[in-house]
Amino acid sequence: MLVAATLLTACGGTAEVTPDNGPPLVPDLPQGWTEIKPGGETICSRGTEFSFWVRPGKVNKLVIEFIGGGACWNQLTCSIAGQIFSPDVEDVREAVAENMPVGIYDHENPDNPVADWHHVIVPYCTGDIHWGDAFVNYGGGVSIHHRGATNAKAVLEWVYAGYAAPETILVTGCSAGSYGSAMWAPYVAEHYASSRLVQMGDSGAGIVTKQFFDESFPNWNAEATFPSWIATLDPTRVDVKTLSLVDLYATLSNHYGQHRFSQYTTAFDDNQRFYYEAMGGKGSEWSELMFDSIAATEERASAFGSFIAPGEQHCILGYENFYTVNVGGVRFVDWLREYLDGASPADVSCGGDDCKAATP
Repeated sequence: MLVAATLLTACGGTAEVTPDNGPPLVPDLPQGWTEIKPGGETICSRGTEFSFWVRPGKVNKLVIEFIGGGACWNQLTCSIAGQIFSPDVEDVREAVAENMPVGIYDHENPDNPVADWHHVIVPYCTGDIHWGDAFVNYGGGVSIHHRGATNAKAVLEWVYAGYAAPETILVTGCSAGSYGSAMWAPYVAEHYASSRLVQMGDSGAGIVTKQFFDESFPNWNAEATFPSWIATLDPTRVDVKTLSLVDLYATLSNHYGQHRFSQYTTAFDDNQRFYYEAMGGKGSEWSELMFDSIAATEERASAFGSFIAPGEQHCILGYENFYTVNVGGVRFVDWLREYLDGASPADVSCGGDDCKAATP
């Protein structure tokens, strides 16, 4: 049952939403972004309030976007909130207030393939790539609510009640949001059985160390979030610490062959290399491991595609070059548009020394 929520409209008004009357129909929301506070068990890492944002569109199509913002997994990484992970929703609130129309948020750009779509933003403030369901006392006065799964479920519950049957759904996200989009896409696919779904993970290639999986990943209690209705992803049947992102993408792609799953990254993503080093890996090895991971996914998956651009830039969705990144004569925005239109474009990748150039 939906918890009570307060809608903060662009005009500054408020409206109470209760379990008795349910949420408003999303098309009835005011123009622009509306902040929704679902309450209930939702929470950010240090106990602050969780919110999400919705922007009504003009067509029966929907973007569900999981926001990125680092991660934390031990006393050290969780003690430096604001530097290595986002502890609250203030960054999203400020970005919405500034209303900077860049990248996928430029709704006036005719080149934007989702310009007229309804858009739901799932902020990230729990340090657990939207997968966690735990409260952890790391010691030294550092305690974290890893409740990304709780927050995501609340948002999706609201979405399910407000949208009957979108024609097409893009489940996406940058960085930590990329992992959120991959994990929650099967939940969306199960609920909207008649909709066409495209998942696009932006700059989340899943290159992590064995040390992280063994010592840190369990802190998030992410097992509870895996889609247990798929046997090879059911934590009661398999040890999820033995699974890689390749396993997740390949399994989802093959299970939901009517939908499309995909990844975007640059060849030498500086942010992903930083976190790989923070997990005990060698940053110089990240690029080769990423290429191997993408190739392995493509080999195993029936409905998966990838776009690898040159350079070190982290994320593409919220940047101006969302419209200009071009590899081998193929613009990323056109590649994504083909997926959204129901096609299966060829994989795109830079090669050799071209991968070392700046991101277009």
